[in-house]
Amino acid sequence: MNSELSGQLDAALADGNLLQSSHDNITELLSSENPIYEASVAELAERQEWAELNNRFFKRLAFGTGGLRGRSIGEIVTAAERGSANDGERPEFPCVGTSGLNYYNITRATLGLVRQLVKAHTGEGRPSLALARDTRYFGKEFADCVTKVATENGCDVYVFAKPRSTPHLSFAVRHLGTTSGIVLTASHNPPHDNGYKVYGSDGAQIVEPEASQIIAEVNAVEGETYEPLPADQQGTVTEPGEDMDEAYMARLETLLLDPELVKSQSDLKIVFTNIHGTGGTIAPQMLRRLGFHCDTVAEQDSEDGAFPTVKSPNPENAEALQMGIDQAEASGADIVIGTDPDADRMGVVVRDGNGKMTLITGNQIGSLMAYYRLLAFQEQDVINENNRDHAVLVKTFVTTELQTAIASHFGVGVVNTLTGFKYIGAKLRKYEKQIPTELYSDYRQLSDEETRKLRLEHSKFFVFGGEESYGYLGADFLRDKDANGAVVMFAEVAAYAKSRGITPVELLDQLYCEHGVFIEGQHAETLTGADGAAQIQALAQSYVESPPTEMDGASILRIRDFANEDYVDEEGDAIPKEKMVFVDLDDGRAFAVRPSGTEPKIKYYIYYRPQPGHNEILIPEQLESAKAIAQDSFESLKAAIVEDMRKRLG
Repeated sequence: MNSELSGQLDAALADGNLLQSSHDNITELLSSENPIYEASVAELAERQEWAELNNRFFKRLAFGTGGLRGRSIGEIVTAAERGSANDGERPEFPCVGTSGLNYYNITRATLGLVRQLVKAHTGEGRPSLALARDTRYFGKEFADCVTKVATENGCDVYVFAKPRSTPHLSFAVRHLGTTSGIVLTASHNPPHDNGYKVYGSDGAQIVEPEASQIIAEVNAVEGETYEPLPADQQGTVTEPGEDMDEAYMARLETLLLDPELVKSQSDLKIVFTNIHGTGGTIAPQMLRRLGFHCDTVAEQDSEDGAFPTVKSPNPENAEALQMGIDQAEASGADIVIGTDPDADRMGVVVRDGNGKMTLITGNQIGSLMAYYRLLAFQEQDVINENNRDHAVLVKTFVTTELQTAIASHFGVGVVNTLTGFKYIGAKLRKYEKQIPTELYSDYRQLSDEETRKLRLEHSKFFVFGGEESYGYLGADFLRDKDANGAVVMFAEVAAYAKSRGITPVELLDQLYCEHGVFIEGQHAETLTGADGAAQIQALAQSYVESPPTEMDGASILRIRDFANEDYVDEEGDAIPKEKMVFVDLDDGRAFAVRPSGTEPKIKYYIYYRPQPGHNEILIPEQLESAKAIAQDSFESLKAAIVEDMRKRLG
């Protein structure tokens, strides 16, 4: 770092314009003497863009519920980052900063990961990892960086040459038997973000204690320079071919529970959109392969990290699915299905009984799929009186309790986990390990029917799992939420409803009549940058230090502080510590508060649900009135929570 820049940074620190952590992290980064790094910092310092420098350098990226995630394009793009790119184009280089997703953090993360893999490796040969990326900016460059760092430090790499989905990567880890896996994605975040998710050898995102071991190795990395191993000790690079796609699709095909039902409803019309992401590689092919009529939104078929036709590539928002809705209205299609950039989340719009296209929530989608799969497995005698105590739904605490009511109706248990599909993956690992190994030679090569039989006898048969944030899984042949599989499962639900002369909305209403009305929603407060991060943590802590005593006229029945209190789940397993406070009110309503692990947000999950012991069966004529009362009560609670939050923020 030149003396003039050093003096500017020291003065900004002394004047309170630059955080101490930002100053320290800038000093560390510039020790690498990368000209783009120094030019970018110098430009921002010269322009006195201290807020931008603090946002870029106030922290180092740390593993959250989704691994690393951050901006790969700064809020202010410097001339050095812009490089040869024209205005409006993607910059030539990713944003400079220790809190961004860039070559610096990609290199450090990969070095730490590979060093831990090498340290823990006990088998023959070298450790290995599978690597995939979605369609986001810098995906190919970041994948090349990971491949170079990993191989030069003694790890074999299986890297997909073209964009592939997150669940495809999870499947590949298991199918190839690699030691680890990485997918480069920021899910449905804005175009300026990218991310880095790490998977264990079971195909699930890493959990403790592996996460802490990797983080410790990453934190021990000084800078981004390293000495490559001798050529004969370096890893190899392999590109999985079409056979990997076919193996994945063959497994997805087993998610269809009643092929004859689908054949009988061949007039069901589906519009699918991948919203410029990876979902178009597999999902439309699967639907057509299984006998569904599927059209795609041609304008959104392109794999484009700018996501040019939407404000946000998030399929839970009607706006992201609007082009599909318009096409469905023109063609008379029954449902619209959309997947996010890495195809781990799925959103749905369906026609109601009056023919109106209706967006349904992640909680409702998951409840419909859970109900249908339990019903089908029971009708097929897969689940029966002799084994139903060995069947289970796995969901997160913040996912609707309607799924608990449905499971209870079928006599099947429910296990709740913390937010993050890695915790559902950890349960699947536990169930697999509970099967005596002498009963099989290679669990991963068994058919789903064979593994299901083993689990129903010796362990737990995972019927379905999901989280309210539009993530679902219907089998254990991979270990992360899978929108490609969810597309298959929901299409079958729609076919089932059509076979009964109703729509999925009307099927949901039948569940409400039987179990009571459940309404769920969110409020997410976005607080960006260094100041925002501090506000989020202070706000979350305020619910611990000053918990509410009442909310919207209802008394507090119970408060669970998952960060500071000890809890076990329904199977007696300890629940890891996480910053989440869950508040139950005495009238049956509830809300939860947690900082996001992947976005600069604090999230409020809000619930209207039947009061315990008061969920009487409704007749159809009572339903609309009951739903209106429930909606008013929900909105009132939401307003009270937001008002209380504003006071806590000051």
